[in-house]
Amino acid sequence: MLAELPEYPWDAMAPYAAQAKAHPDGMVDLSIGSPVDPTPELIRTALSAATDAHAYPTTVGTPALREAIVEWFGRRRDVSGLAVDNVLPTIGSKEFVAWLAFMLRLGPGDVVVHPRAAYPTYAIGAAMAGARALASDDPAEWPENTKLVWLNSPGNPDGRVLDIDALRSRVQRARELGAIIVNDECYAELGWDGRWSHDRIPSILDPRVTGGSLEGILSAYSLSKQSNLAGYRAAFVAGDRALIDQLLVIRKHAGMMLPGPVQAAMVVALGDESHVAAQKELYRARRSVLLPALVAAGFTLDASEAGLYLWVTEGKDAWISIERLASLGILAGPGHFYGDHYPNHVRLSLTASDERIGQAAARLRVSV
Repeated sequence: MLAELPEYPWDAMAPYAAQAKAHPDGMVDLSIGSPVDPTPELIRTALSAATDAHAYPTTVGTPALREAIVEWFGRRRDVSGLAVDNVLPTIGSKEFVAWLAFMLRLGPGDVVVHPRAAYPTYAIGAAMAGARALASDDPAEWPENTKLVWLNSPGNPDGRVLDIDALRSRVQRARELGAIIVNDECYAELGWDGRWSHDRIPSILDPRVTGGSLEGILSAYSLSKQSNLAGYRAAFVAGDRALIDQLLVIRKHAGMMLPGPVQAAMVVALGDESHVAAQKELYRARRSVLLPALVAAGFTLDASEAGLYLWVTEGKDAWISIERLASLGILAGPGHFYGDHYPNHVRLSLTASDERIGQAAARLRVSV
């Protein structure tokens, strides 16, 4: 039986959204992080050309899409040894995150581990399966009844990156426990600070992490951010072939198939690096405008070395910071939404237009 779930957290933001919208120059929405830039023309053209989609799409994905995913992992993520049987398209990544524990038949007595600062759907997925969620970044804390481990590198909301050694140690611990381990990697093209300003952010499927075996390991990825395809629900999972086969059978029965035109568009998106690089530069420019303004307004940046968000604190309860920002017409996300460990943090997205980001920076600077 599906467990009862908590209220959707973003509903609590309604009064702050109303306050921000009342600003004379309008609201700057830096909360949820939905892309605002155009979907690249080459991807839209591919989608349009595939609209004679009279037949049911395949759940496993077209041969062209599966090959494109394998090729992309090798070219962009330094992952060798994948075959088409190691990959599976999903209808966005959120449904996969939410339903994975359920599809793996987890239940009472089982533990699902997720990061301390975490996208809330990891815990929701555990609740949907009747399992217990545990927020922990320390593999030594993971209990013997751990059945599923979620990593998120680069992280949402905190932008932290796990290097090869950190990923390897977590994989080793999961294997000791007989647990499945999954890395949500959808911000991997967006590195900003330190070594990640020039080094590739590693995948959990990297042979240096896996030791050459994909057993018990999955990587989840989405094109929503790097290609502005949030509305397409274009994502995929890759890794352990036995797990992929198990998930495929369930998804076939449930009719969880990605529309054919979207699959065709994904092939083109995965094959083109230029639009990804261009989008990254847009986010880099917006970050360079917003971050100094936040610092000038008294906020301190925490981690945020990669990803699509700035994870900041002014040393006060997050709701106080949210109210302050709303009074400036800026809507952000409180740390309370991302677990119990960061009540003084707020998350601000880079997914707003140049003009809106500029407005937010200007308002922050005059608020001091």
